[in-house]
Amino acid sequence: MGRARSDTEFRENDGRVGGPFEGAPLLLLHHVGARSGRAQISPVMYLPDAGRYVVFASNGGADRHPAWYHNLKAKPDTIIEVGSDTLAVRAEEITGTEHDDLYARQAALYPGFAKYQEGTSRVIPVVALVPGKGA
Repeated sequence: MGRARSDTEFRENDGRVGGPFEGAPLLLLHHVGARSGRAQISPVMYLPDAGRYVVFASNGGADRHPAWYHNLKAKPDTIIEVGSDTLAVRAEEITGTEHDDLYARQAALYPGFAKYQEGTSRVIPVVALVPGKGA
């Protein structure tokens, strides 16, 4: 599924998509290229946590962080689309035991995330998207 098609499918179905992400909690993450300055949108799985939307920079287990992670580090204030809502958020990286606990929760719900971490030597970043603090 191409990105433009997934964005359209997401919006037309209040955040629900088919294919390999059917039933998974997804959001559309808006971010601006740290170098290019271009506006971009990435569909990302999330874990709801105490009013936050927690995302995982797994990049499918690749040895590099996804572009959206670098972009959020450079410009943490952004917006997300969740269901039919659009929210201003601030991206905050989670570290230490909270990182480990959140990643373990996600891996228990979606075992592919455990495989992603096993497949790379990097520690996969965990980022909380906190509503009311961003753009």
